[in-house]
Amino acid sequence: MLILLPPSEGKAAPRRGKPLDLASVSSPGLTATRTTLLEALVDLCRDDADKAAEVLGLGPAQRDLVQRNADLGTAPTARADAIYTGVLYDALDVATLSPAARRRVTSRLAVTSSLFGIVRPGDRIPAYRLSGDAVLPGVGSVAGAWREVLGDAITDGMRNGMLVDLRSSTYAAFWRPTKDVSHRVATVRVLHESGGRRTVVSHFNKATKGRIVRALLEDGADPRTPRALADTLTRLGWTVELGEPTPKGTQLDVVVSDVHAGG
Repeated sequence: MLILLPPSEGKAAPRRGKPLDLASVSSPGLTATRTTLLEALVDLCRDDADKAAEVLGLGPAQRDLVQRNADLGTAPTARADAIYTGVLYDALDVATLSPAARRRVTSRLAVTSSLFGIVRPGDRIPAYRLSGDAVLPGVGSVAGAWREVLGDAITDGMRNGMLVDLRSSTYAAFWRPTKDVSHRVATVRVLHESGGRRTVVSHFNKATKGRIVRALLEDGADPRTPRALADTLTRLGWTVELGEPTPKGTQLDVVVSDVHAGG
C-alpha cells in the first residue's frame, strides 16, 4: 500500500543540515525534471524578485520566501517528514507514532511535491515555496512538467498493492491513474455533516486525513482493494461510503460530524 499525501504550503526551515543532493532523493527517475524545476526556480528568485513574487503568489509580507528559494542550492536540508507542516501533518504527528508505525511510514508514505514530484518521508530536502498551480518561466506549468514523468514513480511505489490517494485537486493534476491500475486506487474525500447537510470543509478535510493515515499506520493493516480499505476504516471507527469503481479509481467518502470524529 502506498499512501500519497498532499504537501503543505507552509514548511519548517531547518537551521542546519547538509545541502540538497538530488542524487540521494528517492525515485531517481525524476532527477532530470527535479533539476530543471530547481534551476528555473532558483534563477527566477535570484534574478527578478518582483517577478518571482508574482509567479509564486506571494504578498509583501512573504518576500523572504523569494530569497529562501534563491538559496535552495546551499540551504540546509532535513527529513521531508520534518519539513512539511500544517493541519494534516499536525494530525498525523509522525514523531509520536509507535516504533512499528514509524517503520511503516518509511515504506508506505509519499508526499506529492511541486519541486520534487514525490518524496519519501526520509528524503532530505530544503524548505521551499512553489505551489502546484505555478507556471515557471522557461518551463511552463509545474503540473504539466510532472504529468509527463510521474506515473512510473507512483506505480513503482504501489508495487502489487493499492494507492490511497489523499491529494488535493491541485496535486491530483500531476498524475491521473491509468486503466491498468485504477482498480487499485482509492481517492479519499472527507465530508463534514452538520444539520443534515454535507460539505467539504478545508480544516476538517485536512485534519481527518491526517488522523486516517495515523490510524492506518498504527493498525498495520495492508488492504489491497478500495473495498478492503473501506472495511478497514470502518473497523477503525470511521463512517465510510464506498463509491462505484471508475476509470480513475474508486472514491471513498469519510463522513464526520465533528473534527474529532472517527479513529
